[in-house]
Amino acid sequence: MTTLTMAKALNAGLRKALAAEPKVLLAGEDIGKLGGVFRVTEGLQAEFGRDRVIDSPLAESGILGTAVGLALRGYRPVVEIQFDGFVYPAFDQIVSQVSRIRFRSGGTQPMPIVVRIPYGGGIGAIEHHSESPEAYFAHTPGLKVVTPASPSDAYWMIQQAIAADDPVIFFEPKRRYHDKGEVDLDQQSADLSLFSARVVKPGTHATLLTYGPMVRTCLEAAMLAEQEGRSLEVVDLRSLSPLDDAVILESVRRTGRAIVVHEAVGTLGLGAEIAARIQQNCFYELDAPVLRVTGYDLPYPPSKVEDAYLPDLDRVLDAVDRSLSW
Repeated sequence: MTTLTMAKALNAGLRKALAAEPKVLLAGEDIGKLGGVFRVTEGLQAEFGRDRVIDSPLAESGILGTAVGLALRGYRPVVEIQFDGFVYPAFDQIVSQVSRIRFRSGGTQPMPIVVRIPYGGGIGAIEHHSESPEAYFAHTPGLKVVTPASPSDAYWMIQQAIAADDPVIFFEPKRRYHDKGEVDLDQQSADLSLFSARVVKPGTHATLLTYGPMVRTCLEAAMLAEQEGRSLEVVDLRSLSPLDDAVILESVRRTGRAIVVHEAVGTLGLGAEIAARIQQNCFYELDAPVLRVTGYDLPYPPSKVEDAYLPDLDRVLDAVDRSLSW
């Protein structure tokens, strides 16, 4: 086992994919010589050359449009959107073209594009640098949407995404880039499929359903709750589209309570869809309403007050109190 940060684990996963398949190439703003704003692609251009790790113009629509052409010619492009809030110039390309081509062709034309997007807050950034736009893409048929929460998952999931024949929106929780964890670089294959959820902490009193940057927050909340005799199960969704209903519903049926936690705004967020599925399938097993702990329904605030916006331990534990007192 090797201890890596999430950023280094992603770098290792991209390196392994580039080495294994000549048709894999990377493109994005400043990803080559600089190695990306977060240094996720550091050293890859020097190792694989400028034709496979490409510094693109500052034009997200052009990056995605070029990726479509490459995919149609049999390549497997992995494109980086430098920050979450910069994806919108490419939004039309993604939802109007990338998501539909395989369906339009009756499944005969693969569209193996991976769109890497650092997302979420907590880094003290300026406007358009701390967005959580995952619901837009999870709402779009034809797109797969995933997000790792640990270095090990980051290492394996990026490789699995690149190997997929469908377009994958790969959200990377930027404030977890420097979190460390063990990664087995010698293991031959991943433990889970790309679209599987994982129970990261078993529990009996309530289920915390979360993903990406909030997994660590929920684990910390569960540890504090244990000091008060409350056993919380934490489920890392990992895949936002498709959702792993089997793991979600099994956990909620076991605990009888569910709390969904994410940074994105609450209205029409992933939590609303998850709550609806739980209500439809676990109505008679529920001991309390499904609760949501989310960002507030307003634009992401200035960095000096982002701590008041983001879900934290107090807000998660308050929801646990409300659920258990029902």
